[in-house]
Amino acid sequence: MGGFFGWLLNGAIFLSLVPFIPFLAVYLISRFKKEPKKKAAGNAMDVTTPFLYISVAALFNIIFNSQMGFYIFLLILLLAIGVIGSAQNRLKGKVDFQRLFRAVWRLSFLFLNLGYIVLLLIAILQYLTR
Repeated sequence: MGGFFGWLLNGAIFLSLVPFIPFLAVYLISRFKKEPKKKAAGNAMDVTTPFLYISVAALFNIIFNSQMGFYIFLLILLLAIGVIGSAQNRLKGKVDFQRLFRAVWRLSFLFLNLGYIVLLLIAILQYLTR
């Protein structure tokens, strides 16, 4: 695959390997555009989350010699949507889908960051002990 799509695919793969780069880039661009720090951080989290999904799933697959990493994290994402949506329905009597997806997306960012750090350390330790 050459040309623009090959370049785009290689860029996405690189950004998935180092997901802190898109976070920093979006945060700095947002701050340069004079957005408040909270909004800049939120934009950066929203953009970085897909890259974290890819990298954490890939690390999981490498460490555990599996091909189910993406599906496991997709299942966890769907379960989180169900649990938070159910809680929202019980508390407010209706589900606000925009708030639901934002909450799940931001929580995903938090837990995927933790997962990325833990799995990266495990992968480095595995590599060093071989």
